[in-house]
Amino acid sequence: MEIACIILLSNSSKTHQVFFAAASNEITGRFDKQYNNWRYYFSLKETNEQLVAENARLRNLLPSNFQVIDTSKKTILDSSLRDSLGKIRKYTVFPAKVIGNTISLQANFLTLERGSLQGVKKGMAVISTSGIVGVVVAVSENNSRVMSLLHRNSRVSAMLKKDNISGSIEWDGADPNYLILKNIPKSAKVEKGDSVLTSTYSANFPSHLLIGTINNVVADPSSNFYTLKVKTATNFFSLQFVYLVENLRYTEQVAIEVTPEKN
Repeated sequence: MEIACIILLSNSSKTHQVFFAAASNEITGRFDKQYNNWRYYFSLKETNEQLVAENARLRNLLPSNFQVIDTSKKTILDSSLRDSLGKIRKYTVFPAKVIGNTISLQANFLTLERGSLQGVKKGMAVISTSGIVGVVVAVSENNSRVMSLLHRNSRVSAMLKKDNISGSIEWDGADPNYLILKNIPKSAKVEKGDSVLTSTYSANFPSHLLIGTINNVVADPSSNFYTLKVKTATNFFSLQFVYLVENLRYTEQVAIEVTPEKN
């Protein structure tokens, strides 16, 4: 009876028609807003995956992933590896989902949902959107294991951005937010806030990728080198997606570096 009365009242009075229409629109708007919020929330996963794939595509187009062909000698190359400027590809980038990650141990690893069937190989570098992450040490058909920078055995060739002086990045097992940069001579002008990048000496990582920024400078009185505390660029607490970087000349470079000198 109440509903019938409301309908009759709204039909017979324009004032009541406007009132009930406004109330109806407000209620409908609230439901539509709530529905759109839920729809947006459940589409975040798909949106993130699309962004990761697009970032991988754009990273593959970076000029730093290519090298100029040496025209001083005759070279036979697969034309599919050349870009429009005649350069050849040295690095290829693949996206991967993080399905396992430890940060509280002395030997920390990540597990990625991408393996040999998807092109992953041992020795590939792993990076995030903000900095470097680690190196692939084991591969199965559909998964791979990554030695994190937060591993006591991790060693990455690094350099100071402002003058390219190189050293070695390690982890002392203390704080997952900080790494240690060693072998930087005291002759270098080092200041808090200086950027630390991957060097040109790494077979795994492309050069000039951000590792972190210097947080503390300690001059070791027993040596001619600094011990530098570096704030990591990568937040290891919240990694969800990463990028695998393949050096297409990795095997060749490693083989020549370990070749014994002949007498």
